[in-house]
Amino acid sequence: MLRILRCGVFGLAVLTGLFSVTPPASAAYPDRPVHWLIGFSAGGPVDIVARIMAQWLSDRLGQQFIVENRTGSGGNIAAAAAISSPPDGYTLLFVAPNNAISSSLYKKLPFDFLRDTVPVASIMQLTNMLVVSNAFPPKTVQEFVDYCKANPGKISFASSGNGTSVHMSAELFKVLTKCDMVHVPYRGSAVAFPDIISNKVQLIFDNLPSAMEQVKGGTVRALGVTSPQRWPSVPDVPAIAETVPGFESVGFYGISAPKGTPSEVIETLNKAVGEALKDPKLVARLTETGGIPKPMTPAEFGKLVADETEKWRKVVEFAGVSVD
Repeated sequence: MLRILRCGVFGLAVLTGLFSVTPPASAAYPDRPVHWLIGFSAGGPVDIVARIMAQWLSDRLGQQFIVENRTGSGGNIAAAAAISSPPDGYTLLFVAPNNAISSSLYKKLPFDFLRDTVPVASIMQLTNMLVVSNAFPPKTVQEFVDYCKANPGKISFASSGNGTSVHMSAELFKVLTKCDMVHVPYRGSAVAFPDIISNKVQLIFDNLPSAMEQVKGGTVRALGVTSPQRWPSVPDVPAIAETVPGFESVGFYGISAPKGTPSEVIETLNKAVGEALKDPKLVARLTETGGIPKPMTPAEFGKLVADETEKWRKVVEFAGVSVD
């Protein structure tokens, strides 16, 4: 009798478990607004690209993709918030080089980015651009190097936060040129530009979208791009590597989600982003920001992030920088 009772309880538990399983989120995904967290301020390059893509996804998938700016700590506040969210596809993270860099630069992160996230989709690749205040004397990269060496410790560079590609591009430049410059981090490049324009801070290695906006407006001057060769959308701007051999910093933008997000959701989002990157109108808008659309499978994007994490680990060690 006891054996029969135990079997009955076990069977009831199994049946209860079967009937209480939550339907996969992808069955009607998305059926409510999706929150897309970005780690930088409104008006900056990440924000611009995120809003372009969010509008396209909202129109295509029938639910609003809400861009949320969670600034601070080089994008790690946004990453931590996304990672701690339910893995149901309704909280996503905008991924950029800062996520790869932070893994080695920050010594006390409450998460492991590669372990705690899953790759969703690649959006585009882009370069950074070295721009300087119009009041800053150097007109070329070589003049900048010479001026920096003649004025050690007297030049300051802005960044969009510790651990961003904007920050680490400058650190790599310092190592390769032996320039002594002071780092001034901001909560995004958009809030740094007023100080650069007024020459309170002399320069920034900013993401191309926002840097070009300022260059076109005549508020700053472009000295070079951080890609190994000249960038297609700005062919008249020399690559810094033409003057500083071995200098290279090429960025990427994409989407990740908390670990455990259903594969069906990831496939839906990856497919949608892939379709977006075939849309001539959206591609034109991304091209205007200076980026090159770069669709990838989730696995390909995951490999890119892992490879970038290892690359920047070596740069962080070489530069001898860290953030507690």
